[in-house]
Amino acid sequence: MAELNISERQAGDVTILDMSGKVTIGEGSVALRNTIRRLLGEGKKSILLNLGEVGYIDSSGIGELVSSFTAVNKESGKLKLLNLTQKIQDLLAITKLLTVFDTFDDEGEALASYE
Repeated sequence: MAELNISERQAGDVTILDMSGKVTIGEGSVALRNTIRRLLGEGKKSILLNLGEVGYIDSSGIGELVSSFTAVNKESGKLKLLNLTQKIQDLLAITKLLTVFDTFDDEGEALASYE
């Protein structure tokens, strides 16, 4: 599995980032950070991270998720997570971050939650 690939699509006001690969120290977390910062710069504040194809997140990747969440909140935006794999869900549960993020298994439900 390569480092992180991010593709972007719009659903109404929500920007969905379909991510695949690994969110790890180095390129993966930098790619995520740069994408989030660019979206905020463009005034896009409703962001949904689709993690269904992300096979691995290390501590740096978790840190980047938290930092992105904080950056989006500062701009009065919302960052939510979609399609967590069991591994990522367990990781967020262990780190108690599952209580911080809004997480969804269904894209329609996730999009409806932004209204």
